[in-house]
Amino acid sequence: MTGANGLLGRDAVALLEVQHDVLALGRGPSRLSAGRHAWAEADLGDGRSVEAAVVRFRAEAVLHAGAMTDVDACERDPESAWRVNVGGTEQVARACRTLSARLVAISTDYVFDGEAGPYAEEAVPNPRGVYARTKRVAEEAALVLVPDCAVARSAVIFSGHPGARSTFASHVVEQLSRGLPVRAFSDQFVSPTWARNGAEMVCELLLDTRYRGVLHTSGATVLDRVDFARRVAGRFGLEGEIVPVCTADFALPAPRPLRAGLKVDRAAALLRSKPLPIEAALAGFHQEWMRGRSP
Repeated sequence: MTGANGLLGRDAVALLEVQHDVLALGRGPSRLSAGRHAWAEADLGDGRSVEAAVVRFRAEAVLHAGAMTDVDACERDPESAWRVNVGGTEQVARACRTLSARLVAISTDYVFDGEAGPYAEEAVPNPRGVYARTKRVAEEAALVLVPDCAVARSAVIFSGHPGARSTFASHVVEQLSRGLPVRAFSDQFVSPTWARNGAEMVCELLLDTRYRGVLHTSGATVLDRVDFARRVAGRFGLEGEIVPVCTADFALPAPRPLRAGLKVDRAAALLRSKPLPIEAALAGFHQEWMRGRSP
């Protein structure tokens, strides 16, 4: 499991280690809860360490969730984005090819331009910006180099675990809880994905199917970020000001796909773990948030 410290990685490791020997890989010290997994520090951008660790472990299956995901940081530092997102995926793919291991590589709705979403798997990608373009190249690296490979596209992942990286959903909860307003883009349509649900889908895809090619494994509901923020607030019983804003009003370094979102009919038909509609996802998120912060 690469990117094990990430939002999806944390839940995936917890699911996988119940029945499997798991090597969790990430940059820096582990931020995972204690469990049966082994931990190794490895840098997707260095050209060697991840591949070496996977081969030493003699992995039979690899879930590759590691990436440079800060879209504005990618735009400012395209060389690092290329090394991590493309070179890191190449490392993982080479190891899988050497070991004849199955690979599921996590990708993103950003591979689409956001002109005509939501998108099905057959839609032609048209990435805009460094993050989007490096993730699209990474998809092809995985599919070309590894015969037994699936690419799982997700979007707007959020988690309620304490200590998890801040996301739009957690930002809404924290701001409104302090009596502060939340700005939300009214022109960005997305498919929010609760990390636990996303992890369940991609772990099943990895171990319980032989599916090859692209599969969309996001949440089942497409909505704009204002609606998303209001639904988060409603689930938590929070009141406060949610201010609609437009993307064009901000000088963002990286372009954002506006009318994005992913169609998940194929995943719903293929997997036992179904893509969750937003209200079910937020119910799980709320329980996770409250459980992790109980006295």
